[in-house]
Parts: sequence; C-alpha cells; structure tokens
Amino acid sequence: MEGLFSVETTYFADVILPVPIPRMFTYRVPRNFVEDIKVGARVIVEFGKNRVVTAVVGRIHNTPPAKYQAKYILELLDTEPLITKQQLWLFDWIAEYYMCCVGEVMNVAVPSGLKVTSQSRIQLNPDFDHPELLEANEVDFLEILKNQTSLTYDDAIKFVGETNINTLIKSLIGKHAIIMYEEVKEKYKPKIAKKVRLKRVYEGVEEAANLIDSLSKNAKQQLVILEYFKQIPLHQLRERNQHGVDKSFFTQGETSDSSLNKLIEKGILEQFEVVVSRFGDEMPEEPVTIQLTDAQQQASDEILTNFQEKDIVLLHGITGSGKTEIYIDLIQKVLDGGSQVLFLLPEIALTTQIVVRLKRVFGDRMGVYHSKFSDNERVEVWKGVLDGRYQFVVGVRSAVFLPMDNLGLVIVDEEHESSYKQYEPAPRYHARDVGIMLGLKQGAKILLGSATPSLESYHQATTGKYGLVTLNQRYGNAQLPDIRLIDLKAERKAKNMRNDFSSVLCQHIEENLANGEQTIIFQNRRGYSPYLNCQECNWIGECEQCAVSLTYHLNSKELRCHYCGHKEEIPRACPACGSGKIRTVGFGTEKLEDDLRIMYPAARVQRMDLDTTRTKNAYQNIIGEFEQGNTDILVGTQMISKGLDFDRVSLVGIFDADRMIHFPDFRAAERAFQMLTQVSGRAGRREKKGLVLIQTNNTQQSLLHKVIANDYLGYYQDEIKEREGYFYPPFTRIISVTVKHEEHDKAEKASQWLANVLLEKLGKARVLGPEKAMVERVRNKFLYDIVLKLEKDKLNIKAAKVFLQEKIDELMTLREFRGVYVVVDVDAV
Repeated sequence: MEGLFSVETTYFADVILPVPIPRMFTYRVPRNFVEDIKVGARVIVEFGKNRVVTAVVGRIHNTPPAKYQAKYILELLDTEPLITKQQLWLFDWIAEYYMCCVGEVMNVAVPSGLKVTSQSRIQLNPDFDHPELLEANEVDFLEILKNQTSLTYDDAIKFVGETNINTLIKSLIGKHAIIMYEEVKEKYKPKIAKKVRLKRVYEGVEEAANLIDSLSKNAKQQLVILEYFKQIPLHQLRERNQHGVDKSFFTQGETSDSSLNKLIEKGILEQFEVVVSRFGDEMPEEPVTIQLTDAQQQASDEILTNFQEKDIVLLHGITGSGKTEIYIDLIQKVLDGGSQVLFLLPEIALTTQIVVRLKRVFGDRMGVYHSKFSDNERVEVWKGVLDGRYQFVVGVRSAVFLPMDNLGLVIVDEEHESSYKQYEPAPRYHARDVGIMLGLKQGAKILLGSATPSLESYHQATTGKYGLVTLNQRYGNAQLPDIRLIDLKAERKAKNMRNDFSSVLCQHIEENLANGEQTIIFQNRRGYSPYLNCQECNWIGECEQCAVSLTYHLNSKELRCHYCGHKEEIPRACPACGSGKIRTVGFGTEKLEDDLRIMYPAARVQRMDLDTTRTKNAYQNIIGEFEQGNTDILVGTQMISKGLDFDRVSLVGIFDADRMIHFPDFRAAERAFQMLTQVSGRAGRREKKGLVLIQTNNTQQSLLHKVIANDYLGYYQDEIKEREGYFYPPFTRIISVTVKHEEHDKAEKASQWLANVLLEKLGKARVLGPEKAMVERVRNKFLYDIVLKLEKDKLNIKAAKVFLQEKIDELMTLREFRGVYVVVDVDAV
C-alpha cells in the first residue's frame, strides 16, 4: 500500500523475518512511520526474547493479528523500498517451489551489509541512588562504566572475566544499578574519499598566478599548489576546481602533510568529503567494439529469429566457438533498447576472465556481483541496480536476487553447470531455473548457452519448448584438439609410470616445456591424497563427526574433513597399532602439484582449487599469471574447466576419468561427458591444434569415444533412452528428502515412518528408500535418504509437495521423533 495514509487509522505491517517460519509476522506501525512506510522497505523489529532483527515489509493493512498481540515496529530503515515488488514475488515463488520459508529466501537474497546488527550494551542507571546495596566488585564495575559511558557485553567480559559476568550483571539489574539496551547499527558504510580544492576566489587564472607568487617565500606550500595545478591545469580551473583532488595524492610525492594542512588553515584550500564507488569509475582507454564472424553473426540472427516465437533459446556452441562475442552483440542490442540484462556465470573463476572482456565493451554501465566481494561492495551493486547506475550485471547464482525490474534479457552461460545449484543453506534453488522464472515474469527473453547442455535443457529444445541454435565452428577456424586415451593397465604392466603420470603424458609435458607452451593437468579431487593408511593394521584416518576418511593436505600439514571442516594433525605413528608405516593412498591436486615440482624442478607450477582460491583476488591472480605466460603447468579441479580461454595451452592431461564415469549417481555419465569435453576444450586455440590425454583403465568405454568424436548428439540419444527407461529427469522431477538425527535408530525409524506414509499416497514407483546416505554420518548426525520421482505429465506435483510438507510437519510433532531434522531438496542434482 503506497501513498498517503489516514493518521486516524491503525496500520499493521506483515513482515518477512530472516528466520525459518512458514509465514509473515504482523507488527503494528507507529504513527510517526505511517506516512513513510512502504512495501519492500526494511524495518527493525523485536522477535522472540531480546532478539532484534532486520525484516522486510511484505504487506500493509488494517487488520490486527487474531492469535497474538502485535508488537510495534522499532525502526524504519528505508523511506523508499529496497526490495522491489518483482523481488517479493520471486521470494514467494522460490519458497513455494523449493519447499522452504520465505524468510530463508530473504536471508540468502539480501546482502548481509543491508542487515543491521544488534548488540547488547550496558550503561549506568541515572536514577540509581542506593550505593549501600553494592558489593565491592560491583562498585568497581560501576566506576568503569562511569568512565566508559557504556560497554558492550564483550567489553564487560574483558574487565570482569567470563565466569563472573552473568552473575554480576544479573545482580546489578536486580538492584536497578544498570540498564541493558540493544544498540542497532546498519552494517553498510559508504566509501568516503577526502578531497581538497582551491577556494573559489582563486579560480581565475590571474588570481591563481598571484597566489603562486604570494607563496614564493614558502617553497613547500608553493609546491603543494603547483602539484594541484598539475592535476587541474589553470585553464580548466573554473570547470574542474569544485571536483577537487584526492587528499591522498599530496601524501605520496614530495609534498608534506603539514604544508597541505597549513594551506587549509589559511583558507587557501578547503577540505571536503565525497562518497565514491568501491569499484572505481575508470573507463577503458578506447571502448572496444566486437566484430562477429560469419558463423557467429548467423547464430546471433538465428537466436533473434527464435526469440520471435520462443521466450527461451538454447545456444549449443562447441568449446571455443566464441559464444561470448554473440552474448556481447545481444547485450548491446538490449541495452540500446533501454532494458536491463542479467548475465549469469557458474563460477567466480570464469567471472574473472569474462569481466575483463566485458568491461572493455560496456565500461561502468556494467556491475559485477559475486560472493568474493565484501558486504559493502555487494551493497553498492545492489543500490547501483536500484538507482539505475547498472543496467547490466554479470554475476554468479546469487545475482538472480538483485532488484532488477526491467529485464530484457537473461543469459545463463554454461547452463549445465551444477555450480548453479545451492546446496546449503535453504533455499536449495537452481539459479538457471530461477533466472528463467525471473525473466518470464518480467517479459524478458532467456538465452541458455553451453557446449554440453544439460539433458533437461536439450530435451526441452528437441521437443520444441525451447528454441535451438547450434554453432559447430570454432572461433577463428581454430581446430578441435586431438583426444587420445592412455591405457594405464598397459603402462603399469610395462612399469612406465612415474608416480601417477604415464610415460606418454610425461613425454608431452617435457615437449611442451621445451617449446615454451603451457599445460593443464585436471584432477577433480583436491588435497594431497584421499586418505592415510597404516600398512600394518590397515588403519584409515576418519573424521570424528562424519563417516568419511580425512583428506591429507601436505601444505597445511593436516588431515581435513571436506564435509564438516574438522582438522587434525598428521600422526607420526599409527594411532591404532603404533607402527610408523603410514602411507598416503590415492592422489589429489596438491599431490600432483608436488610431484610435478619434483619431476620438473625448472617448471613454474601453479594449483587452482578450493584451497588456493579462498581469498578475494586469488582466482584473478592465478588466472592472470597463467594468461601472461608466467605459469608453465596449471593443476586444477573442475574450476579450470569453466570456459576459460588461454592462447598458449596446447596440452591437457586428465586424471581419474574412470572414477567420474562410474560414480554412483544417475547423472554420472552426463557429468563425466560434460567435464571431459569442457576440460578438453581448454587445449588448442587459433593456429595451433591442441592435444588431450585421458588416462584410463578401460580404453573401450563408449562414453570416452563419444568425447573423442565430440559426439554430443550420440551421447544424448543413448543417455535419454536410459533416463526414460529408468524413470529419471527430464521425464520426472526428483525430490530428495534427508532425515537426520544424532541417534542412528531414531534417524532410521523416522525415515521409515515418513517413507511409509508417502508410499500409501504416492505408490512404490514414486518413492525410493529410505536408504543410508552415501555419507552416512555428517557433523555427528546420521542421515537417511528418501527419493521421490514424480512424473511431470501424470501428477499434480504442486499437490504432492503440499502433501509431503504436511507429513514432514506431522513427523516433527511426534514425541518419539523429537530432535529429528528433515531437509528437502527439490530438483536435486
């Protein structure tokens, strides 16, 4: 409800709270907020006992809640909505579709920099007048408070000690000596730059010249003014002086702080502050224009033709075909038409390289949004979209939540990537599918791009629901790489292996190093080795909280659980039998990196995986080093498969292909084909044909031969028959239900109870399980999985979800299953 309110009427606001409750909560609107409060604005409310949270107004009305007394809204943070109506609709859709609470969606969607923090503070009660009631330690504490005005709870602990603080505070509150209150602060702080400028009286050329002469007896002050005129020439003073010069400029050269401050004191210069962007406003020296090849132009024209009849188009372009240039051409057309564009990418690693290319074309019209940005940086992009500064945003999955309300185009690059799926916490959404819904809601067109489309998307295209455009020609007529299989059985039999490297791979790495060309080594497992094993008693290091082995990390000298983060020191002897015969088993990226450094000491080896890319600029630095030729061999996980283009890469070595193909998951073949094809696509660019070597124990696997032939269609036809025969997506929707509890029996019984009630309604063909999860115990909780396979064309899936939620709610209320936790993952991947 917007516009003017009648102040005689009592108003209430239903607000979305950042907590997992199934509906909005109603609060009373204070009279002084009535004129300003709007749907989509943030408010501060008290929820529960002494808990202050940031909520978002979802509805304004005149009806008080029937079952509880409405508390007052404590504070109104925005006079204009920070969340648009389009976003509120999207929050509701995600909550309903992915079976979670709208508050969970809001909590993930809104940058933490836009949420306020609440902190308890302690101050003296000004009305306290009974010092005779105080103990000695209480008198001492009140003396500290007199000097400090107020203290946070954490500060009080420093003075008193953690063991005594609660007793002391409780006693002082009981004697009315102190007051505790909640101090609420907004996290986001704009970046402030300090600047200086000449007073207006010196803006004329003659006045400025006279100023320089007047300072001839003070060389240091004169130097400051001369440096100022280097930044703003005399003939531009009247136009540019009011914008000033960064104060920091005068602290970097020969000028001194004292001279600068003296000129400010004299009234010659004045200091002022401005809010500046954290991203800088530097434009490229010359905007770059994109020239499409004939094949790219034809693909672009076909996409536009398809858009006349279809809202969604799949661009199936082989690796290296130049899909990015086509995207740029389409983005330019949409921006010129006055609409917004959202460009989704699956990984920050890919974002880094593409952003540089896009910046050269779109400059500061483009915003970038991903999780490696600080809270404040993400808030600036959010607000930049709201105020129209950014018409075009490139981002990873969380970018679907930005406040865009005039979308003309949504691009989802590498649409097949599982990185678009959020696993923890709820909502467990898929950004590709949310991006599609967001685009359709706003009347935008959606372009999905991939060299290896997901079976679901390709099926939609072949059945006519999506448009389909195919690009089979590599950019600049570059050739697809040669892909060869290396028989590991034969290599081991001939004793040709060097560590985990075949002689063939070693030979080509050596040739590459000699020729000054680059190599990529792909192993989709990080760490030094999967686990440690005692050769005497067969002990294996396992996590205390999860039913998995601990991964050995050499660089950090620790055993680490990749599920819960638990860490242990590496044992010097076997904890079970005391033997010193502890060996590493298997290998990860860290071991391959270590082996390569030993085998080729002169080579410059880098590693790119989750462990080496935790810091904000780590991706950029590693990719930058590789692009500039400062790295000879790059070892990495799936991060290196994501469409990165490197001109000097002529060799790719692939490890553990068999493990990918035979992983116990119905998508294993799909993921293996996609991964192997994408990684292979990193080899060879333009004039040089690349080479890909896949190490395998079974050279006869048909999937590997389809990768060699770049036969996506043949792979798709085989896989789609299996999916249909075994009742899997795209013919069904998969809902995974995981039941958790710290006691094994309780988790098992609860999962069996839930499976039984689902079976009664849905039947055996639709309910699988319960079964122990692939990793049976995580963070000290036992896990049981139930899988629902729901047909798209024969079943009301929305009604099935409602039934499932009712039964989960019923389970949670049963006394025998107290403490059981249920996680629902819709469209599990």
